[in-house]
Amino acid sequence: MELSLVGLQNAGKTSLVNAIATGGYSEDMIPTVGFNMRKVTKGNVTIKLWDLGGQRRFRTMWERYCRGVSAILYVVDASDRDSVPVAKSELHDLLAKPSLKGIPLLVLGNKIDKSEALSQQALVDQLGLEHMKDREVSCYMISCKDSINIDAVIDWLIKHSRTA
Repeated sequence: MELSLVGLQNAGKTSLVNAIATGGYSEDMIPTVGFNMRKVTKGNVTIKLWDLGGQRRFRTMWERYCRGVSAILYVVDASDRDSVPVAKSELHDLLAKPSLKGIPLLVLGNKIDKSEALSQQALVDQLGLEHMKDREVSCYMISCKDSINIDAVIDWLIKHSRTA
C-alpha cells in the first residue's frame, strides 16, 4: 500500500508517521524539507508513506506524489483555526487534478489535545468535505502527541489496502 501524506507545514505529518511507525512522539520536530519516505509494516500490510513538506514551495510537488497511491492522507492542525481556510483551498486545488480522481481521502484533524481544536463537524464543514462526491472521504480527529485515534487511522488504512 502506498500513501501520500500532505497538509500545510506544522500540521503534524511527520509526527503522524512516527506515531504509526513507532508509537513515539517528539516535541521538537524540524520541518520536512522536500519529502521523506518511510515503510511501515502493520500486520500483513506494508505501508509506504510519502511524507511531503507542507511549505508553499513544496505544494506544487504534492500531485506528483499523490498519483496512483492507495489513499491520500490530508493532515490539518485542528487547533490552528487561521490555517484552516488555506488548508481547504490547497486540498480542493489538489483534488481538482484529473490524475487524482477517485483516490480515497482520509482527512486527519490533528492536535485535538489542545483546547482550541475544532470539533470534527466544524472541520468537515470548514473544509467543505461534504461537497466531495467523486471519491470516498473519511475524517478522523487525532492527537499524535497523546496517541488518540492512531489505531483507528491504522485500521482505516488496513481496510483500504485490501480494496486498493
